[in-house]
Amino acid sequence: MIIDLRSDTLTKPTKGMLEAMWAAEVGDDVFGEDPTVNALEQKLARIFGMEAGLFCPSGTMTNQIAIRLHTRPQTEVICHKYSHIYLYEGGGIMSNSHASVKLLDGDYGKISAQDIAENISPDDVHACETTLVSLENTMNKGGGSIYTLEEVRPIREQCNHHGLKLHLDGARIFNALVETGDHPKDWGSLFDTISVCLSKGLSCPVGSVLLGTKADIKQARKVRKAFGGGMRQAGFLAAAGIYALDNHVERLKEDHARAKELGKMLENHPLVSAVFPVATNIVIARLNGISPEEMLHKLAAKEIKGVRFGKDQIRFVTHLDFGDKGLEEFRGRIKEIK
Repeated sequence: MIIDLRSDTLTKPTKGMLEAMWAAEVGDDVFGEDPTVNALEQKLARIFGMEAGLFCPSGTMTNQIAIRLHTRPQTEVICHKYSHIYLYEGGGIMSNSHASVKLLDGDYGKISAQDIAENISPDDVHACETTLVSLENTMNKGGGSIYTLEEVRPIREQCNHHGLKLHLDGARIFNALVETGDHPKDWGSLFDTISVCLSKGLSCPVGSVLLGTKADIKQARKVRKAFGGGMRQAGFLAAAGIYALDNHVERLKEDHARAKELGKMLENHPLVSAVFPVATNIVIARLNGISPEEMLHKLAAKEIKGVRFGKDQIRFVTHLDFGDKGLEEFRGRIKEIK
């Protein structure tokens, strides 16, 4: 039995999801005629209390479209230095939008309203004008850390005061919501755009949805076209998203519980010096006296897969296809690694 915890993108569709996909009514989405895509976009917009949505192949695309909407050449995005939009999207901020980035520090990948206020560029001919702030919830490089509404509201106030747009990379937003119990509409009211990924915790094979105003989403469709992201009979994929929203959200708590157990196992391991606080389904371990490559080799010998996540860190992510049996197998195998 291989225990693959490299990412929650590795899941396969469940039987129910596959049945929903096969039964989907489809049309040409570029013409706006795929009823299942339209239903998914409308469903997520209603959930977050926003006006409209746009189905895209990936979270990278939805993030990059949002950045294009909210910036122009010679402007800048403020975000944490470990943000996905900066580290893991192929330099898209520069290549797609010709915008600059101001990178901030912050515990477990989070930034505060004060951090942002102190780093907004002045109205000066020498400065790169700040137009956008981007947050990530949950925060991948922060070990799945969660922003609270109390932390985000003053950030929204700073953005309003300085005329800035606020984007949320909500790749794992539902992981955050099931932990905090917040209503999605409270989050929708704070952001100009939100990217929601369907292929991570929600276990869909493909897809993300960008949420925003009708005007922003109309423009986003044009940007998606230019990025090559227009899809045709995409309802087969959108049906998986609808099924996941109806059936896979509450079960995220199971992933979180297993991640917390996995974190406890690693805390006491002689080759681990520390484990990031486990808030959701991501476990990051800082290693002790061994490189990530060496540790991953030892894990592979026990048929466990993780990923290197820094010069002295490895990451595991729990998901739909990792159940209690896998957790107990992990418990036994990790003890054998010296």
